Amino acid sequence: MQDSVALTVTADDPRVADYRELTDVALRTRWEPPHGLFIAEGELVLRRALRAGYRPRSFLVDAKRVDQVADLAGTGAPLYAAPPQVLAEITGFHVHRGVLASFHRRPLPAPAALMAGARRLVILEDLNSHTNIGAVLRAAAGLGVDGVLLSPRCADPLYRRSVRVSMGEVFAVPYAVLDAWPGDLAAVRAAGFTLLAMTPAPDAVPIQRLAAADRARTALLIGAEGAGLSAAAMAAAHRRVVIPMRGGVDSLNAAAAAAVACWELGRTDA
Repeated sequence: MQDSVALTVTADDPRVADYRELTDVALRTRWEPPHGLFIAEGELVLRRALRAGYRPRSFLVDAKRVDQVADLAGTGAPLYAAPPQVLAEITGFHVHRGVLASFHRRPLPAPAALMAGARRLVILEDLNSHTNIGAVLRAAAGLGVDGVLLSPRCADPLYRRSVRVSMGEVFAVPYAVLDAWPGDLAAVRAAGFTLLAMTPAPDAVPIQRLAAADRARTALLIGAEGAGLSAAAMAAAHRRVVIPMRGGVDSLNAAAAAAVACWELGRTDA
C-alpha cells in the first residue's frame, strides 16, 4: 500500500525542506510567513485545515501510518513517508503524532471586512506567546467570538505551536492585523463596537456587571502577560473591565482571562 501512495524520503531530501528544524522558533518565524506556508501537526489538525479550505503543499508521515492517511494522496499534494528516526532528523524533535503537513497561507481579510458582519470581537495587543495565541483562538471559536484582531507584534496564529494548542480552531475564526497600532482602534470604535479593556486595576468594572448597552456589540481588548495593555490602548477603550479574583490572586493569564470574559459576554445568547 505504501509504495502506491507515498514517496519514501531521507533526512537530506530537498523535497521536505518545509519541515526542517521545526523547533527553531526564530528560524521558522523568518521562514514560514515570507514563503507563504505553515505547518500543521497531527491528523486531526491537518484535516481541519483541509476542511477550512487551506491548500496543502505536502504531507510528511511516519511510514507506519501511511495506510491511515492514504486518502491524503487524493488532495494532489505529495505524501512523503519516513521512519521515526528520519522524521526526527528532519524536524528536530520526535514526531509523536506521526503526521505533519505543510499548507499554503491565505491572504488575511482586511480589518474592515472582518468587522462588517461581527457582533463580538477579541483584540490582542502584543501577545507574543504562541501558546496563548492558540488558546485564545480556541476559546474564541468555542465561545461565539466572530473574529480576532491582532496588533502587529502579536505572535503568528499559524505557527505550529499556536495551531496545535488551538486544536485547529485557528482555522475556524477569522483574524486580521491592525497595522496602524493603536490608531486603528479608532476604526473599531467607528464601526460601532464598545471597546472593553481588560485590566486588574481597582477602578475597573467587574465584567459581570456591565450594562446591557455595553454588551450589545463588544470588542474585548487583552494585553500581553505581565505588561498588560499599553496606556494608548487603555485610553482608546470605552470601559475598563476586570474579572473579580479571590484568594489574593491578582489575575488570570491572558488565555484564561479571554475564555472567562468571552463566556461572560456571550452567556445571554440564545
